[in-house]
Amino acid sequence: MPHIYRCTLELHDSLYYATREIGRLYETEPVLHNYALCYALGLVDSEKYATTVVAEDSYRYFCPVQVPMYEAHLLPLNQQGIYITPAKAVRHSAVLNTWKYADNRYHVEMKKTQKNIPSFGRTKEIAPESQFEFFAISNQSLNFPRWIRLGKWMSKAKVDVLELSKPKRNNAREFTFPFPLNPLDVMFTNQVVSYDTINMPPVSLIQNVRMVGEYYSFENSKELLKLPAAMEYRFGN
Repeated sequence: MPHIYRCTLELHDSLYYATREIGRLYETEPVLHNYALCYALGLVDSEKYATTVVAEDSYRYFCPVQVPMYEAHLLPLNQQGIYITPAKAVRHSAVLNTWKYADNRYHVEMKKTQKNIPSFGRTKEIAPESQFEFFAISNQSLNFPRWIRLGKWMSKAKVDVLELSKPKRNNAREFTFPFPLNPLDVMFTNQVVSYDTINMPPVSLIQNVRMVGEYYSFENSKELLKLPAAMEYRFGN
């Protein structure tokens, strides 16, 4: 049976990434994508899978080709038997920040400049002390970092980990999972009956999922948790 961990993240900085853009407002959804968590937890060896156009020595610090490589980076985790679910906010609040920048048209040579008209935007960020929960499934025991960094600002977050009691794999039947899931990772092995959609890049997530499939249950658990089994990273081609 695999090792299954219930992980809690507590933010020590405000967290920002653009889930959606509404005019000049850039909003952060209180959900953490499982792709982002894999990178933040140090599970991805991005240098090993760097493209030939990027020197491996510089890939860690600078990547001139802004092309996501999720498939190349995350599929090796399937071979290691490691899977991370998206994270759900169990307690959060938001903060609004306004930023301004100047018009750079005066940099254009040999053209008449106009007045330097300032522009602005607003970011809706997740406030410090907000908490998230996610699950980690691994064929072998995992060592988690105590601190990680997330989002555009590389915000600091503390990681607390609890290994759940010995899991029991149950036969396929209908159950509900209230935490977010990546639909690409569950729909090949489970029949999804109903769900709510969380629109966010690079792959929209689903939550409050009612499905039919195999699942893990846990002895001596205070809540009736049913975690979908056979989840792994998949990518549509």
